[in-house]
Amino acid sequence: MTEINQPPEPRGELTLQTIAMPKDTNSSGDIFGGWLLSQMDLGSSILAQRVAKGRVATVAISEMSFLRPVPVGAIVSCYCELMQVGSSSMTINVEVWINIESTNEPAKVTEGQFVFVAIDERGKTRTVSKDK
Repeated sequence: MTEINQPPEPRGELTLQTIAMPKDTNSSGDIFGGWLLSQMDLGSSILAQRVAKGRVATVAISEMSFLRPVPVGAIVSCYCELMQVGSSSMTINVEVWINIESTNEPAKVTEGQFVFVAIDERGKTRTVSKDK
């Protein structure tokens, strides 16, 4: 049973972890949203490639929500959860979490859904194998 006062936890598996660096900041000194989006694409593609057992391509990103700024030096963790597998596509929910420096509390900073398709060596859509 989950306790009421328990801090929130990420959903999915940790697929990517990196450090937010000064070169990745916007004009306000926070980490640029496009950099976060790139990390999410990388993290979710790791899971998509594993599920597809091969090459994949991102075809859509939806339901993006930026919840709070990411400071320089934060450890950025991408957690990915497979939501749906179609005949050639996969939908993956991605949550990005950091630890708040002053309290070391985890905080979700953004989330979104990424859709991938499995592709063959010629870049054409292929079927995702349903076997484990």
